[in-house]
Amino acid sequence: MDMKRILVFSLAYYPRVGGAEVAIKEISDRILDIEFEMLTLRFGQEPKMERVGKVLVHRVGWGGGYLSKILFAPLAAAEAFALHRQKKFDAAWVMMSYMVIPLMLLRVLGVHLPYVLTLQEGDTESHMFGRLRVLPFLPLINAGFRKAQVVQAISTYLGRWARRRGFTGTLEIVPNGVDIARFAGEPVAHEGTLLITASRLVHKNGIDTIIRALVLMPGVQLVVCGSGGDEAKLKALARELKVEDRVLWRGHVDHLELPRALHAADIFVRPSRSEGMGNSFVEAFAAGLPVIATQVGGLRDFITTEVAWPVMPDSPEHIAEAVGEILGNPEGAKKVVENAKQLVLARYDWSLVAQDMRQKVFAKVFES
Repeated sequence: MDMKRILVFSLAYYPRVGGAEVAIKEISDRILDIEFEMLTLRFGQEPKMERVGKVLVHRVGWGGGYLSKILFAPLAAAEAFALHRQKKFDAAWVMMSYMVIPLMLLRVLGVHLPYVLTLQEGDTESHMFGRLRVLPFLPLINAGFRKAQVVQAISTYLGRWARRRGFTGTLEIVPNGVDIARFAGEPVAHEGTLLITASRLVHKNGIDTIIRALVLMPGVQLVVCGSGGDEAKLKALARELKVEDRVLWRGHVDHLELPRALHAADIFVRPSRSEGMGNSFVEAFAAGLPVIATQVGGLRDFITTEVAWPVMPDSPEHIAEAVGEILGNPEGAKKVVENAKQLVLARYDWSLVAQDMRQKVFAKVFES
């Protein structure tokens, strides 16, 4: 077997887990003929080097602030230069737009690795690229888009970003997936009606809209799995609306523990204001939960009335109506949930995703 080597650039990695980090691990674990090494930011006392699954992780810099994220780019470029001299990588894998900057700096040092750029961003395009105009990053990022051998986006919505950034090459839409066997399971007994959401506690994910919807649904409870900058604000809103006794704040839930949390609830709700795709939605599908979601950004690829209950952003009323429909028509809800499970089996199994990444994405980068 001809073993290839890929150097991955990602701002964060395990144990700090979001959709992008899960994707890297699930995909790399399933590809046998590629060795993966990663450069990522070091947070706290994490080891400078360790193996996570199949990925050999090298951590540089220090985490915890905006400045550390800025400095990561030159530090990662310098470390990549040293690693490449030692190991001679065949290609690079860049996880999200900002990570093209180390690749562009690496080119200044004379190393021109072919690379795939993966787009996983969840914020709006104006938010992502607008804030980069205040620093000399946007020209580097645009150049990084143009020079990529392949751009892989997890939704057609994000794929359009690449074209608007000037990319004219091979664009592959390969979504994130779900470990179906791990998320499948039987419901866990509980009392009352429990809604659940799993997300970072930030404005874009619309947790405040769910809290406002509780006012319209007496007796319904909400389980919040996640942490983030808006946590104090959201808790204050729950107190203000006098629903704090019906909101359970679980904080960060390890991804391995998430299936049990989903099985102990009745309905998954995440009324996002923007979304690149959202692993949490297909995970809820696989767990057998009815899903209430908006149709913004990448969610338009798969959130339909056949598999979910679409609602408008910023509409507590629509959430309350959807919950009423689900509870009032259990047989109809069961059919929609089954449709969602079949969709996951057909399109979102990580084994299928890894196969597409190997054949449609990495193979084309190695050919360049």
